[in-house]
Amino acid sequence: MRAAIPTSQRDLRAPAATGGVSVRIVALLAIASFINYVDRGSLATAAPLVREEFALSSTQLGLLLSAFFWSYVPGQLPAGWLAERLDARRVLACGLAIWGAATALAGLATGFVSLLVLRILLGCGESVMFPASFKILACDVTEGQRGRANGFLAFGVYLGSAFGTLVGGLLMVRLGWRVVFLAAGCASLLWLWPWFRTPQSSAAHGTHTKDDGPSTLTLLHRRELWGSCVGSFCGAYALYLVVTWLPLYLVKARGFSMAQMAPIGAAVYALAALAGVLTGWLSDRWLARGASGNRVRKTALLVGFGGLALCLSLCAWSAHLGSLLALAGCGVFLGTKAAALYNCVQTLGGRAASARWMGVQNTCANVAGITAPLVTGVVVERTGSFTAAFVIAAALAVIGIMAFGFVVRRIEPIDWNVTEPPRPAGALSYQVS
Repeated sequence: MRAAIPTSQRDLRAPAATGGVSVRIVALLAIASFINYVDRGSLATAAPLVREEFALSSTQLGLLLSAFFWSYVPGQLPAGWLAERLDARRVLACGLAIWGAATALAGLATGFVSLLVLRILLGCGESVMFPASFKILACDVTEGQRGRANGFLAFGVYLGSAFGTLVGGLLMVRLGWRVVFLAAGCASLLWLWPWFRTPQSSAAHGTHTKDDGPSTLTLLHRRELWGSCVGSFCGAYALYLVVTWLPLYLVKARGFSMAQMAPIGAAVYALAALAGVLTGWLSDRWLARGASGNRVRKTALLVGFGGLALCLSLCAWSAHLGSLLALAGCGVFLGTKAAALYNCVQTLGGRAASARWMGVQNTCANVAGITAPLVTGVVVERTGSFTAAFVIAAALAVIGIMAFGFVVRRIEPIDWNVTEPPRPAGALSYQVS
């Protein structure tokens, strides 16, 4: 990227060679994130049909639903390393080819074991999505474009969840789950053709030596990394609570029918998708008006986590209509938080470390994919309601505010060539200027 181009002249449509990222690259990354969440959520949508066909026990079904995270969580660290050392564009393509094939082959599964293996393979493939994407965006996207680019990435994530919940479920009822899995997997692979035909800058896909960028040990010594890891876990806990328990909450706790539940769940994700795009656009507008990147990023993060804490609390104690409004708010603030969090990683890690930074951070975040469903299930079983489960998620959102407000001092590019001087213990500061 050429630093000489003024921020006011940068445009998302500009090609990478002129100091920006092309809209086609951003669009393809957003589509990849859409595919990512459609494919990973496909089994949850098909769970009733799969369980009946294979005569699965509740324990076996639970193992299948969690198997994705067995490989996805530990796969984040090697995925980040690969995206830094190799061609990030090709690393992403290989990952998508693996997860697309795993989704298609799941439509041919003969039983529990084969489906279990394919879910683990799906997690391996999908583990490269965000480390590789963040490497590409960190290298090619200017500061003035970053809000919109990441807003569209968040849009793909939540739109994929909405599409999989609503359209995927309806298609499975009409066509059967096997046909939908085969079609989804094959459609995913079609993404590879336009991806390799899209011109991209050399910055994100050149190989690196061991001397390029900070070591992993250097990353692990940064308090900003650990602050963002804690905050990311807290935000992901709320997301996975909604993703895994929203249908049952609406049906059992709020009395909606199955037919009513599907569009309500899809609407929550759709609101998150729109909020991600709007947050990105507003962030770039605010930057263009002269605000510092630190103020813009921190404000978006704190608004997102603060709104989540409030809406999750309202879900715990509100009545029928109030719970719907609170869920709508959860969708809005999940999108706000996601777009801002993506910006945070790319700003702090920069070209040299964004992929590995995201690898470490996403490892911590997706532990919530294991803990949130489990803790919620235990709490609901023991208390007979969702109140305490939502309170726990709200409390974690408050911890997310503290992590980004005090542990991460400033959200700005880190100079990896300079060793940070020691600071006195307990020197925490909240800065948004």
